[in-house]
Amino acid sequence: MGTEQTTTFPQEVLDRWAGLGLDLPALFSAGHLGSRMGVQVLEAGPERVVGTMPVEGNTQPYGLLHGGASAVLTETLGSVGAMLHGGPSKLAVGVDLNCTHHRGVRAGLVTGVATPVHRGRSTATYEVVISDEAGKRVCTARLTCMLRDAPADAYRG
Repeated sequence: MGTEQTTTFPQEVLDRWAGLGLDLPALFSAGHLGSRMGVQVLEAGPERVVGTMPVEGNTQPYGLLHGGASAVLTETLGSVGAMLHGGPSKLAVGVDLNCTHHRGVRAGLVTGVATPVHRGRSTATYEVVISDEAGKRVCTARLTCMLRDAPADAYRG
């Protein structure tokens, strides 16, 4: 599935989360499911989150990228953006997800780019555009997260 990438964070994110003793790339990662699917978060900030996922291993019976795999990539990127928007005092919980699949992909790597549609106090909505290696749009998705108050120990393993 390629080499492991390091997530790049803007300085304002590093400053906001500093002093909490957290491993930001681990916290703002794809988690266990995303790891099994080969999802890698490359860039993460409240204004833009970028990640990749291999098509291989994430296909449906006809050999095309599975729509659920696109949903996992969307949930990952949109949730990371919402969490970074909410900051250390909030947890992002997905409450609505929709995906429109435009074309099939059989091989290679897809890239998702999440950008905010709405960033409020209690909700955040991100549009995620997933493209193939030729830059052709594969899927357009939208995720809305509710921003809940984080318990005091929310970020302690």
